[in-house]
Amino acid sequence: MEKPLAGGKKSTLLLFALSINPHAQVVADPPPLEFRYGVSQIPNYELKYPADFPHFGYLNADAPKGGTLVLPWLNPLNTASPMYQPPGFYRSYDHLIERAGDEPAGYYGSLAESIALSADRRRIVFRLRPQARWHDGRPITATDVKFSFETFRADKMAHGWAGALGWITDVNIVNPHTVEIRADSDVAKQLFILGYTPIVPAHYWRDRDVREPLTTPPPQSGPYRLTRVSQGRYLTYERVPDYWGRDLPVNRGKFNFDTIRYERYLDATVAREALRAGLLDVWTETDSRHWLKSYDVPARDQGWLVLGTLASGNQSGSRYRLALNTRRQPFDDLRVREALFSALDFEWQIRALHGGELTRAASFFADSMFASSGLPGEAEKTLLEPHRAHLPAKVFTHPFSFPSTDGVGVDRDGLSRASALLAQAGYRVVDGVMVNDAGEPFVIEFLSFLRDDQRILLPYVHSLSILGIEANIRMIERTGYYNRRRNADYDAVLVGGGIEVPPSWELRPSFHSSSTLYLNASGLNDPAVDAMVEAALSATHLDEFVSACRALDRVLLWNYYQFPLDALGDTRIVYWNKFGRPDLPEEMYVAPFPDGWWFDKETAARMGSPKVTIP
Repeated sequence: MEKPLAGGKKSTLLLFALSINPHAQVVADPPPLEFRYGVSQIPNYELKYPADFPHFGYLNADAPKGGTLVLPWLNPLNTASPMYQPPGFYRSYDHLIERAGDEPAGYYGSLAESIALSADRRRIVFRLRPQARWHDGRPITATDVKFSFETFRADKMAHGWAGALGWITDVNIVNPHTVEIRADSDVAKQLFILGYTPIVPAHYWRDRDVREPLTTPPPQSGPYRLTRVSQGRYLTYERVPDYWGRDLPVNRGKFNFDTIRYERYLDATVAREALRAGLLDVWTETDSRHWLKSYDVPARDQGWLVLGTLASGNQSGSRYRLALNTRRQPFDDLRVREALFSALDFEWQIRALHGGELTRAASFFADSMFASSGLPGEAEKTLLEPHRAHLPAKVFTHPFSFPSTDGVGVDRDGLSRASALLAQAGYRVVDGVMVNDAGEPFVIEFLSFLRDDQRILLPYVHSLSILGIEANIRMIERTGYYNRRRNADYDAVLVGGGIEVPPSWELRPSFHSSSTLYLNASGLNDPAVDAMVEAALSATHLDEFVSACRALDRVLLWNYYQFPLDALGDTRIVYWNKFGRPDLPEEMYVAPFPDGWWFDKETAARMGSPKVTIP
């Protein structure tokens, strides 16, 4: 007797259909899912680590446990709720997958024991580890995973989660330890945000208002437990010695401090003084002036205070982008946007404000394989050609480049180009004021709540004033700033310019016309941009993915929607030399800080740095 076709009753129905109509098209059953220990954003990518790997090779699996790490926090400390992402919350909740720091796109099971992608890459299924537990002893189940993603997708806190998770179409519980996530595009492109989203306990939050702030820590599950909360002052996390996942390969060598404490500081100036006084252990320095001048102190000469770097190859692009609101006139005019771009003398800022320490980001994906350069290749042309009529002609004929200046004074060439472009757009100077045909002055307001933004914007405001443009910086408090951003009530803003490598969740919320304006800072509504974003997110081969991102880069650059500023480099840190750090390979994408560091008792004893304990 012949064996029945796989599929049982469904196959019998197909045979019956063929007997009636021998020309009927047979739709085969989808291939069974193949569960693996790891997964990648890049199609056909070979994971670096085998299924039986003991730990990530860049970590010290025998790192000692103990000690305290004190870190600064400059934003408000008003709630212990993970919904509001307080500092350190990432370590007190489990995550489905963990990214390896020493390879470009490898993710390995953490809370998930195994992962499977469907053949069309629109579904991802996670099998959870049955031993996973909340700190209160209850098991972590698919119900918790479903609740977490649906809660963050709803984004009642308006923190941007809706845009980050908007690609999810459904979350289904297969059984108590298996959950399926469906997407409207290649779900593997979204592994970063899948790994970043914390899994929170449904049994605690289901009957609570997630928008309410908390001062009492809720149930957690991760390697650390938030134990003390002082509103506006500090948060304290304690290592969980019997953490259920302490021996997982993705965790060995990590989470070595007994205590991690986040101290609240009102501004960076006070935080730097606290570091020099020994009240803080590590400070991330983003200001080139202070990096060059502020740490020439005796403690550094003695080797106690160290200036170092952390690899940040997991992000590309720029530290900041200047975004124009294209839903407002005159910023909907390409000529006006290019004119404003031409008036920005970034070389002067690098020399005068940053001591020559920075370089300009020449791409939205600078310093990665996804950055465009030269003329578009054939694959890019194929993507761009259907939109030729609506694209600047130079997209096809000229490599994009930033105008270069000597950086020593007024950039007369750039201002001359800007003036000519504004004239083409119908502007002229009358009595020193740039006006349109109706006699209305050209006014641009830069919206911000951060004092550091003024340092970037003030020289630019001066250049615009030379053109006769009335430019000003509007400083408002944080809540008002976010409200105006949500309501598109601004002309221009500075936004963070970092994009994950490989590009993933940011593409649609940042650039697609379907995105809410808060994340889509320029209010983009460009069919060519939409098409390139969709092509990137739907690509099933690496070369297609790269070509789509490069084509997107060209469309964004030549339309001057946003101006990339300084390129992202390695993260610069200043720290007290009382810690052990693992020996890292030369090619490192994500530095294991602070999770891979440990407290070195002998070094700390020799150093004898000051330390004040705050109750």
